[in-house]
Amino acid sequence: MNTMSEPNSMPSRRHSVPVMIGTVQVGGGAPIVVQSMTNTDTADVAATVRQVAELARAGSELVRITVNTEEAAAAVPQIREQLDALDLQVPLIGDFHFNGHRLLAAHPACAEALAKLRINPGNVGRGSRHDPQFAALIEFALRYGKPVRIGVNWGSLDADLLTRMMDDNARQAAPRDAREILHEAMVASALESARRAEQLGLGHDRIILSCKMSGVQDLIDVYSRLAARCDYPLHLGLTEAGMGSKGIVASTAALAVLLQQGIGDTIRISLTPEPGGDRSREVTVAQEILQTMGLRAFMPLVAACPGCGRTTSSVFQKLAQDIQGYIRTRMPDWKRDHSGVESLQVAVMGCVVNGPGESKHANIGISLPGTGEKPVAPVYVDGHKTITLKGDKIAEDFQKIIEDYVLHHYPIRA
Repeated sequence: MNTMSEPNSMPSRRHSVPVMIGTVQVGGGAPIVVQSMTNTDTADVAATVRQVAELARAGSELVRITVNTEEAAAAVPQIREQLDALDLQVPLIGDFHFNGHRLLAAHPACAEALAKLRINPGNVGRGSRHDPQFAALIEFALRYGKPVRIGVNWGSLDADLLTRMMDDNARQAAPRDAREILHEAMVASALESARRAEQLGLGHDRIILSCKMSGVQDLIDVYSRLAARCDYPLHLGLTEAGMGSKGIVASTAALAVLLQQGIGDTIRISLTPEPGGDRSREVTVAQEILQTMGLRAFMPLVAACPGCGRTTSSVFQKLAQDIQGYIRTRMPDWKRDHSGVESLQVAVMGCVVNGPGESKHANIGISLPGTGEKPVAPVYVDGHKTITLKGDKIAEDFQKIIEDYVLHHYPIRA
């Protein structure tokens, strides 16, 4: 295999303790886990099962669902049963705010069906109610053997904690910037809540932390502070990232910096979908961030040139689109039957400027003729020119070459 297609050396990972969520390990050197969250009404069992299935089949290894009402809590066991009937073992995470202690008390089967509980310490009672309600949630985690993500969010940060830290800072001879105190309060909320959970009996290896912000630099700073002060696994995500390219770019900018520093054990890309849009897009983006950084491999990548004045026809654009679609369609079968096929790299180039060189760097590459160039398309396999395609069936012929490569280069699974 062409060694130039292999990923660069990966950044060293921060040490964290392993936490098991169902059959999925988070932390402890395990591959970084991709997760997502449904946006259905959890009480609508059919809709929630359908969306969890879509997310799981897209590659979400953990799926979080909202548990906010009696009806939602009652629906969780049914959702789990229907997913099991579909042979979808993806662990479900229950997202609790404000009333989780009451819902779990009234619906113990909900706690049993979930693989993890997510608690936001800023939304677990106020004042004198905070400690008892937090303790009740940890008690349920202990009773049913569930790990907990303590998820701090700057939109719902514990107001009492922030006020106390701001007041303490104001009394200093040289007060620090208010934004720095906010960042410190985020970290303090997560760590104090984790310590309290352990005092209540929750094991150190049953806790995951997150401190989500919506600003890129804020997120990087908070997680850098948090990572330096604990060995809990960390869940990364830029909260309220936004829609479309803005959400993708912002999430990538923040997470890539942290991941390159070895920070992060599980990630979610919190994209706002278009009305009626595909929720699983956030899963694809998370996978592509990890894969393009060389941290994991999920899907063969297709490199394609952006086009220029030498490529005024849309032939190479359509071929790149067709090949990417073909690979996505075939991937479930390839992954089932062949070991390591996720690392396959394909190049579809539009002209002779960079086309041959880029094609040689991929496992399989094709260099299409640019505008006015000789209407032939050389194909390169592991750096060597093997055949020249021409005519109206280039896409079909190239797909056959890819199929043959997969068959002969990736071992058949036992």
